[in-house]
Order: sequence, then C-alpha cells, then structure tokens
Amino acid sequence: MATQTLDRPAPGSATDEDNVLELKNVTKVFGGGIMRRNLTIAVDNVSMGVPKANPGITAVAGESGSGKTTLARLMLGIIPPTEGSILFNDRDVATLSRRERTEFRREVQPIMQDPFEVYNPFYKVDHVLMAPVNNFGLARNKSEARDLVVESLETVGLRHQETLGRFPHQLSGGQRQRIMVARALLLKPRIIVADEPVSMVDASLRATILGSIDLLNKELGIAVIYITHDLTTAFQISDNILVMYRGSVVETGRVEDVIQNPQHPYTQLLVESIPRPDPKERWGRDMASQETGSDVSDVGCRFAPRCPFVMSECTVEMPPLYRTGDTQAAQCYLHREGSLGDVMSVSDVFKSYA
Repeated sequence: MATQTLDRPAPGSATDEDNVLELKNVTKVFGGGIMRRNLTIAVDNVSMGVPKANPGITAVAGESGSGKTTLARLMLGIIPPTEGSILFNDRDVATLSRRERTEFRREVQPIMQDPFEVYNPFYKVDHVLMAPVNNFGLARNKSEARDLVVESLETVGLRHQETLGRFPHQLSGGQRQRIMVARALLLKPRIIVADEPVSMVDASLRATILGSIDLLNKELGIAVIYITHDLTTAFQISDNILVMYRGSVVETGRVEDVIQNPQHPYTQLLVESIPRPDPKERWGRDMASQETGSDVSDVGCRFAPRCPFVMSECTVEMPPLYRTGDTQAAQCYLHREGSLGDVMSVSDVFKSYA
C-alpha cells in the first residue's frame, strides 16, 4: 500500500524531528479474533506530522465511516495502533513514562463532538473547568485558579457571570461547547484535536465556535486538527486538508486547492454535494453504486466500486499518491501519466507554502 504523509513545516525547515506529534504508517484494525473474521480497517497506513514551527489548522474530512474519528482517537492516545507508531516529541506514545504521558495529555487536548457527554449532570460547569487546573497544578490558590478560568472563558466569548455556577442543562449547546474550548485553552496545549466540534450546535453558533478555534491557532500558536464532514467549514478555517475514504487518505493539499480544484473522484463527489445557492444548478452528480462494509473489497482502491472512472488496475492494487500540483496530491491512477509524477510522501508539496 502507498504511504500517505502530511507534514506542514516552515519553508526550508522540514525534518521529521520538527514534529510535535507524528503518525508513522499507522493502521487500526477492529474485530477479528482467532478466525480473523469481520475485520474492519478503520485507518489504513496513514502518516502525518504536526510541526513545532508555524502550526496551522489541518482539516480531516470525509463521510461517516471514513476513519476520521478513529484517527482522532489514535492521535489522542485513547486507542493504540494495530500497526505503525505514534510519536510525541520523538518518543513512542506506547512507551512513555508516567510523567511523559502526563505531559502528552496536557499538550494534546480534545474538543469532542457532543459537548453534553463530557459533563456530569450533577456537577456545575465549574467542575469541568477546575478539574484540569487542580489535576495539573496550574494555580497556587483558589483565587488564582478562578482568575485562570475567568480569563479562559472570556477568551472564547463567554461571560463568567452568566456561565459559572450553572448546571450543564442550564446552558445552550453552543455555550457548553465553548466551555470545552475554554477548558482546552486552560492547559495551553501544543495541539487541539477537535472532533466535529460544531456538528451538534445551531448554525447561528457555528461561526462563534469556529472563530474561537481559529483564535487558538492564529493568536496562541496552537496547532488544530479539525475533524469534519463539512467541507464548507473546513474551507473556512483550515490551512490544509486530508480527505479520507474508508481509512485511506485519498487526497491532500492546501485547502483552497483541494476544494476549488479537487483531483480525486471522491473529493469531487464531496464538493459537488455542497448545496448551491442557485436553484437552477444541479446539486450533485449521479455516482456508481454505494456499496459499503463487506460488499466492498479491501483489495485495490477502496473507492473503485463507486468510481465512474474505474480501471482494471484499480481493483488489483491500491494506487499511490500522485502529485497533481505544487500543493496537492491524489491517490488515483488517473494521475499516473501526469507530468508531475508519483509521490510516496507529500511533505515536499507543503514546503512550497508557509
């Protein structure tokens, strides 16, 4: 299988050692057992790096079942990889000492999809904010701890007078989600992994939450991995993007290039599924059959059963990533004959822009 890599370092400074967090040929398989039946390859041979210098916002996009959330859980250390390794400051997460794992948990923070799941309904929201302050020794006394919490809430656009002292059910979904952003901010992490952070809030609140996430990156220098199925919001706040399909990265590059000029048939399908403001313009394109699960072979290109351009080799072997532009690469045999040639790693693609 082709190795898929994302690195976005500053121009001229790209090395593997420059990554805070790095995934190397990571595969995650669920199921199996003695008879190895009903195996599900959730993430298939994915490599990516989060650089120490010039951290950006990287979107990981795809439909349900593409492996986005599994990739997020791997990055957070919630689940171990079946194959490959996850490195934090050049140390394998699986071998971290207790002190190093505490540092890892502070430096790599989650913002989960459902803000209500992380709250204990019997505790006021103050508890979810004070817990990290106490657990990581962020303050010397209660007064200093409260000041930290108030500052964090104000950073994400919440007034502490209207937030603290309330139970989760007394706040809106948008407020609960922004509290989770504030909680992550308290720890001043290097990386935030945001798994569908706006999918369960009203459209009117999405801009506010996305603005808070953008603030963390632009003003505080926190790298953000933004997991989403929504290409519109990915285009709005991200610097670069990985498009996943059934565990594989099928296209990657600068977000403007990938969304405005998609090169993989699956990315084209995603882009064409975005509703258009013109009612006369056709929404979407008829694609081939929509097989999923066991109906789809794990040999060759995962998208082949749905692809209108499928060729014989597509069902035999997984295509590598082919460079399709200075800041773009696609995992598709359609680009095999392109003048830009075959790329096994796309790190060089991202060296062309900061």
